[in-house]
Amino acid sequence: MADGKDKTQPPVADQKELLALRDQIDSIDEQLQQLISDRAACAQRVAEVKLQARDEGQAEPPLFYRPEREAQVLQRVMARHSGPLNQEDMARLFREIMSACLALENTLQVAYLGPEGTFTQQAAIKHFGQWVETKPLIAIDEVFRDVEAGAVNYGVVPVENSTEGVVNHTLDTFLNSNLKICGEVELRIHQHLMIGPNTRQDSISRIYSHQQSLAQCRKWLDAHMPHVERVPVNSNAEAAKRVNTEWNAAAIAGSMAAELYGLEIISPKIEDHPENSTRFLIIGRESVPRSGQDKTSIIVSMRNGPGALFELLKPFSEQGIDMTRLETRPAPSGNWAYVFFIDFKGHLDDENVQQVLSRVEEKAVEVKLLGSYPMAVL
Repeated sequence: MADGKDKTQPPVADQKELLALRDQIDSIDEQLQQLISDRAACAQRVAEVKLQARDEGQAEPPLFYRPEREAQVLQRVMARHSGPLNQEDMARLFREIMSACLALENTLQVAYLGPEGTFTQQAAIKHFGQWVETKPLIAIDEVFRDVEAGAVNYGVVPVENSTEGVVNHTLDTFLNSNLKICGEVELRIHQHLMIGPNTRQDSISRIYSHQQSLAQCRKWLDAHMPHVERVPVNSNAEAAKRVNTEWNAAAIAGSMAAELYGLEIISPKIEDHPENSTRFLIIGRESVPRSGQDKTSIIVSMRNGPGALFELLKPFSEQGIDMTRLETRPAPSGNWAYVFFIDFKGHLDDENVQQVLSRVEEKAVEVKLLGSYPMAVL
């Protein structure tokens, strides 16, 4: 510089303030690190106490993961948070801390509808954190079987999409399963158009994706690639795999699949509805106590007759219980009989819920309790 001053450097007073702030950050980091270590040590001690009680015959085999406890912690984090970080970002940080601490007690094994790179795997990691062992399986009923057999601790399966509706296979599998719903995950679904390193972008003649993803991007595809063949496959991850071996193909999938299979996203977020989201269920073998913000799921078989649906819904209205979902599926027995899948706010231990279920059981052929579980926090 002509005047001998470097104008890229802040003034001396500002440099002193920056150095002071960096020292403050270093001090806070040191305190955070120690507090996280203290929390991890407490988690280890919790595991020791549970194992000691089991060995002394004072308790059943210990449950290291408590869905209601984790939900309560995250609810408190979000309730007391005042910024400047986003409320959900802060909760996600705590989710990962809890996941790491739980892994010191016992590493959870979680099965999900695979293969690797699917939205279901993304949902599993969102719910349990990065420190769980995830196991991809090729079908929803296989996830149920692995959980029932004790091969894994929990399973994650999709149950409904905000634009494409329910996943019937999941609902039908519950009809013959004794598993419990232990939690739920809501995942915002962003669909991306991606290509492989050998793809000729100007020669794309087919697009691979899951049938639901193709449906969720129908308007975008009609507008931008109307003459390109749309090929449905079993999963978005499979679509991403195929692209790597074909020079004239693209895939629609999530960002996890793009990262996992080394693909380039050329058109991000091409879903027709920006608010598009999918709900996933956590399935396990144990019932879950109250968390304070719970949801309950049941299956009801009703007798055919005039006013049957009205009689089913009436007790919920009279008790002021918020019903969040009602789906109808053909009964396994056939003969034009139907079963109702119902989600509503509240826990099985709540008095008003017990009164509703008692009334429903008087009118129904059968009521199957799928479980009460914490409502999705994140």
